[in-house]
Amino acid sequence: MHVARNKRTYVAKSGERRVYESVLVRRTYRDGGKVRHETLANLSALPAEAAAAVEATLKGQRLVPAAEAVTITRSVPHGHVAAVHAMAAKLGLPALLGPAGRARDLALALVISRVVSPASKLSTSTWWADVTLGADLGVAGASTDDIYAAMDWLASRQDGIEAGLARRHLAPEPNPARMALFDLSSSWLEGSHCPLAARGYSRDGKKGKLQIEYGLLTDPEGRPVAVRVFPGNTGDPAAFTAIVQVVRDTFGLRDMVMVGDRGMITSARIAALNQAEDGTARPDRYGWITALRAPAIRKLMADDGPLQLSLFDQQDLAEITSGDFPGERLIACRNPVLAAERARKREDLLQATEKLLAPIIARVQARRLAGAGPIGVEAGKVINTYKTAKHFHLTITDTSLAVTRRQDQIDAEAALDGFYVLRTPIPASELDGPAVVTAYKNLKYVERDFRHIKSDDLDLRPVFHRLEERVKAHVLICMLACYLTWHLRKAWAPLTFTDETPPVPANPVAPARRSPHAQAKASYQYDPAGQPYYTFRGLLDHLATLTRNQVSFTGTPVAIPMLAEPTSAQRQAFELIGVSIPLSLK
Repeated sequence: MHVARNKRTYVAKSGERRVYESVLVRRTYRDGGKVRHETLANLSALPAEAAAAVEATLKGQRLVPAAEAVTITRSVPHGHVAAVHAMAAKLGLPALLGPAGRARDLALALVISRVVSPASKLSTSTWWADVTLGADLGVAGASTDDIYAAMDWLASRQDGIEAGLARRHLAPEPNPARMALFDLSSSWLEGSHCPLAARGYSRDGKKGKLQIEYGLLTDPEGRPVAVRVFPGNTGDPAAFTAIVQVVRDTFGLRDMVMVGDRGMITSARIAALNQAEDGTARPDRYGWITALRAPAIRKLMADDGPLQLSLFDQQDLAEITSGDFPGERLIACRNPVLAAERARKREDLLQATEKLLAPIIARVQARRLAGAGPIGVEAGKVINTYKTAKHFHLTITDTSLAVTRRQDQIDAEAALDGFYVLRTPIPASELDGPAVVTAYKNLKYVERDFRHIKSDDLDLRPVFHRLEERVKAHVLICMLACYLTWHLRKAWAPLTFTDETPPVPANPVAPARRSPHAQAKASYQYDPAGQPYYTFRGLLDHLATLTRNQVSFTGTPVAIPMLAEPTSAQRQAFELIGVSIPLSLK
């Protein structure tokens, strides 16, 4: 028996040409010397899939229920690690890390994992088995000792890795301005036996915690190039001296312009910047851009000094000179928006301090607190909670507590609101006033990198490692992950809330503004095609839904790897990187 399909064409009364197909079950046999056909059933009225099932059965095929025809033996998240690995390969990161081998695969896996799913090393090694990264890089099942060995291997190659990044982004050809940005931050440690652990000024607000300091060097656009880890009580000037030595001696860069925050590039550091160890002048001259502290600005304003309010009647930027800074240009700026914000914040903090003191005053007046000593102790506990003690005068007796504002001191501080003064030896022919301001304000990129490293993306803190080299390796991994993140954020800007084309302000002193397109993204949250915009972390989570599945078909002994059908956003994410969606990472 077999199924015969007969097609017949006819023309309807309307003139339309139609095709009619009959599906018949027939038995074919020989009658003498002739072949005859016997129709056993007409299947034309059955649904097409039912007729096809009968036909397949008569052909000897074995039919199984649809749910049993295909078995997905395993489904593993793939898209997020594949995208980050693709960007790493495009940037040449594997070759930058070192020669091929297991140590490099583990180090690369640690960097990619820090971007995709930052966690402790133990959690990371367990997570590798749950994503395609572990199997494709051959790191699934790696022991803690394997991971620590890879970290030690990576730390031993730090200078070479950073020198490669410096050639890419700080050398004269890619960086004609010969400019580098540097800033210092800190993070706390868990534990008490790390040689780098010390008590210092915590930029995380973690009082009473041991910490480390680490300085980040970037190019003018904020691409991380190098990182150095210091003991937790290291000051900004000492860190600046160390990074200049790295740039000059390790990277071999000459005639650089170093941009650092106030308090980092001090007069003492400037004096030593271009001197050799024997006190002679260096042949390569390093420039700098930094800002003056408040006492120096106040001195410039005092006694009819060069910095006067009248300079800013028609402008918000003026170049001045001072005998206190010979051979240097001083670019004075006044930002009215910043001035108003600082005045508002100061008043809020003063009122908050008075609110804390009010209950103590009430206790003294109610005779529940007496004695100059006890009253002073209680007032001292709260007077500097908001760092405003210098603005109050306390009159304490055995039976009274009076709090008054030091209005003259408040007014003196308010006179500096919105003012900042930059100093640099770079001549105006090479860098005009607005360009100096722009270069200094580009330190915001380093601050952004610190946010990504510490909290937004990479979760560097707290640090759990005990050995000094492991701490340095951990911070290096986070820096390399930040380098990857920098390029991913830029590439994926069309899919995220990132401003693709931030406007260049005509006035560098004015506050930065987002482009209208970026504001529209934040307002509507969907593109014109109806696709949602993502946060960077949200896009990685969405990419994780692109899985690689091990598919087994009934009657076959092997499982075939197949990707789930990608969404339009997932396709676009890989297109923006410039690669097709890979089935495997290698």
